[in-house]
Amino acid sequence: MAGPGGRRSTTASQSMRGSRIIVAIIIGILLGCIFAVLYPHGLFSGDSYSASRFQNRRLSKSNLQIGSTSCESTERVSMLKADIADLSSTNDELKKQVRDLTEKLQAAEQKNGQVEQQVVVVGEPQKAGSYGTVKGTRTNPTVLPDETVNPRLAKILEKIAVRKELIVSLANSNVKAMLEVWVSSIKKAGIPNYLVVALDDGIVNFCKENDVPFYMRDPDAGIDSVAKTGSNHAVSGLKFRILREFLQLGYSVLLSDVDIVYIQNPFDHIYRDSDVESMSDGHDNMTAYGYNDVFDEPAMGWARYAHTMRIWVYNSGFFYLRPTIPAIELLDRVAERLSHPPPAWDQAVFNEELFFPSHPGYIGLHASKRTMDRYLFMNSKALFKEVRKDANLKKLKPVIVHVNYHPDKLPRMKAIFELYFNGKQDALDLFPDGSG
Repeated sequence: MAGPGGRRSTTASQSMRGSRIIVAIIIGILLGCIFAVLYPHGLFSGDSYSASRFQNRRLSKSNLQIGSTSCESTERVSMLKADIADLSSTNDELKKQVRDLTEKLQAAEQKNGQVEQQVVVVGEPQKAGSYGTVKGTRTNPTVLPDETVNPRLAKILEKIAVRKELIVSLANSNVKAMLEVWVSSIKKAGIPNYLVVALDDGIVNFCKENDVPFYMRDPDAGIDSVAKTGSNHAVSGLKFRILREFLQLGYSVLLSDVDIVYIQNPFDHIYRDSDVESMSDGHDNMTAYGYNDVFDEPAMGWARYAHTMRIWVYNSGFFYLRPTIPAIELLDRVAERLSHPPPAWDQAVFNEELFFPSHPGYIGLHASKRTMDRYLFMNSKALFKEVRKDANLKKLKPVIVHVNYHPDKLPRMKAIFELYFNGKQDALDLFPDGSG
């Protein structure tokens, strides 16, 4: 139990603690009064107040500027509307000029190796399957149709094409007689989707008189000079430029020369799994579909034999193109090479671009391709040297016969027509195997 001395000590301590608290409160009040006098708007309100005043001045200035230029803006809008009206009146001509310039620019860039590569992503990355189950993709996606390329042609194709496909042939008056047989066989075979690209007025008149669908391009000095007076080979080279628009419009095209007789509808025999399907100039299975050709050089001793791969060329007078980027690139490559010296045969260039692989200094075309059945899509060498002499093969009914191996085209076309449509079994007997 604490004595009286202990109680007095505790009372004194509590009294001193209370005095300290009162002093602290008084000091706080005094400091508050001093700050209230020195900073009547608060410690941080000065900056906000200045910013607000500055912003108000900017808004006022902007309002003045808008008011002073409103008349000027109205005049500028009126002037722009007038310019747009003037441009719309010549819109078609400008579009044509832009297309022409774009094509020339692309050709120039490609020549210098600066053309932008178009890469199509076919699908998401995936794991490889088990052994024997993996198959590569060969069917490329089609391009997005662009009707602005040629609105007039787009309307024609919309009426003629069946399932976005059609046969296309170029013709001038030099091949009119063969065109007559060509048209007659197409009508006999019941093929509705075909179009003649008329290269002169004589063919236009022929098509009108015989109810043949046709299309005549807008005037083009670079094409017209060859189209109206060029030989069969010269005209054949034009197709690579003209067909591009068909593919850009989203249509698959079966390009056909006029020295062809149609016996069946070819679209019933197209696979449509590749960028390019073409008939072959090969006359048997080896030459048409490819074979291993062994080169012998005895001087090499043990290494005297070298294996090579051979295939006879695709025929550039009858091929099917899907509207894909590789197919369009093929047309561009061939057209570009044929437009510059030295002179070249379009069929040779067509095959070189299609088959030559990439190597140092050259980027090859990555296009998928398929060789057509050589008995269904038959060349005239196979017909006159083999098929007509074999009793079993003679019973075959080809889809087409292309008189590409013989210069006497017209009489042979007529004889082929007689054999397959009129049943005249000896129609081909008068002709030699070759050109005589």
